[in-house]
Amino acid sequence: MTERRVPSARSTLCPPPAYKRIHQKYNSEPRFFLFFHLLILAEFSYIIVIVKQISGCMNVYSINKGMIAMANKVVKFGGSSLADADQFRKVADIIKSDDKRRYVVPSAPGKRFSADVKVTDMLYKCCELAGSGVDFSADLQLIKDRYNGIIEGLGMDMSLDEEFDTIAKELKARPARDYAASRGEFLNGKLLARYLGFNFVDAADVIIFDTKGSLLLEDTVKTMREKLRGLDNAVIPGFYGRTTEGYIKTFSRGGSDVTGSIVANAVRADIYENWTDVSGFLVADPRIVENPDVIGTITYRELRELAYMGASVLHEDAIFPVRSAGIPINIRNTNRPQDAGTMIVSNDYDFSKESLSHTITGIAGKKGFSTINIEKAMMNNETGFGMKVLKVLYDNGLSFEHMPSGIDTMSITLSTDKLEPVRDKVISELRKAVEPDHIEIEDGIAMLAVVGRRMKNTRGTVARIFASLAHARINVKLIDQGSSELNVIVGVSENDLPEAIRRIYDMFINSEK
Repeated sequence: MTERRVPSARSTLCPPPAYKRIHQKYNSEPRFFLFFHLLILAEFSYIIVIVKQISGCMNVYSINKGMIAMANKVVKFGGSSLADADQFRKVADIIKSDDKRRYVVPSAPGKRFSADVKVTDMLYKCCELAGSGVDFSADLQLIKDRYNGIIEGLGMDMSLDEEFDTIAKELKARPARDYAASRGEFLNGKLLARYLGFNFVDAADVIIFDTKGSLLLEDTVKTMREKLRGLDNAVIPGFYGRTTEGYIKTFSRGGSDVTGSIVANAVRADIYENWTDVSGFLVADPRIVENPDVIGTITYRELRELAYMGASVLHEDAIFPVRSAGIPINIRNTNRPQDAGTMIVSNDYDFSKESLSHTITGIAGKKGFSTINIEKAMMNNETGFGMKVLKVLYDNGLSFEHMPSGIDTMSITLSTDKLEPVRDKVISELRKAVEPDHIEIEDGIAMLAVVGRRMKNTRGTVARIFASLAHARINVKLIDQGSSELNVIVGVSENDLPEAIRRIYDMFINSEK
């Protein structure tokens, strides 16, 4: 059952005069809690209990199916949001402006300017030098200077000397890339926790991977929930955890998004705020389309489609832990906290009250695909033909993206990088397996996805997509649409991808304004 937001106890359930009289009467009894409101809401089948502690602060708890959770938000800040002391101040102001922002997930310091180097990349360099037996002390000192610059800029009385000594010893003894990379978030987490006055919880103690490096989500959520129970607040560094064997393990780049989503699941957050350097999820890549619109609301399914095809505001693996728990994500801009950003909601979200918007939600494209084109007369009458083709791909460790077919033709689209090492072997095995009349590989294919929940009920959407491409004289090499009609996939030449995105944007966004 979905929990509903409870009004402020002080302002609604207990009028100020009454609250003051109760506070004066019981404030002198330091060893007792006062339970002074019990409201039974039969309509929702749960009990709201207002707990008043001796400090006078009032926390609202909801009890539902035996689970207790304080109203809270999980906030994750990216590297650009924590690049220097000025950015730290912005982050602190954002957190302190809302007392529900109780759990914070920081990334390592990012670039302060375009030519700058991210701390994570600096740590990777130290690891490479250590692995080659080369002295890395000067490079490690540069990283230390970055953190000391933040500490001094914030006027803090804090030293990370002990932590850097430990890092140096570990890299000399065992120069592991995951350990090295994780120290950026670890150090930033300690620094931010001290600055905010929050508890620090090492991600290595709560994020659990198996020996093969796969996240153990159920064990992680259980461990984290136990660790955070009783803590009013916490800073949990993003990006890394620990294997069951005790070794530090990182997610892929951008993995702090995943950590934030796991924390949100564990604490049953009301919302997961992901703060970055853009004011939400954009309809199209701003490097291709000038000043594209911000998407106000997007579903998890739509986001998954766009993220897979190259849209990169949020790590694609960050979706599942919150989606399974029904927790919305809000993409926000650290440098423009007044902007509403983008809300990412469940697929069954009620859009009936949503004001009319564009037919499509977003456009994304991705280069680096190849197509295996197979021709054989009477292919459609040959039982098991598709199975034989897929078995060759399986035997060579290949997965395919799309597989449109005709009566006598079949095209399999897959990653060029994955195909390249086994290209000749795959062609040879396909010739033996299905004896085609003709077979060839076409490289340089880009896949473009037009995504939108409204397309299903809007006539002429596909016609408009292809009209916009035809007017630009862009040749379509592949067309694919799933039964859900949530997206339309179009294959074009890599050279045509930018113009294709611009033309579709003009057709559906600019023309509908």
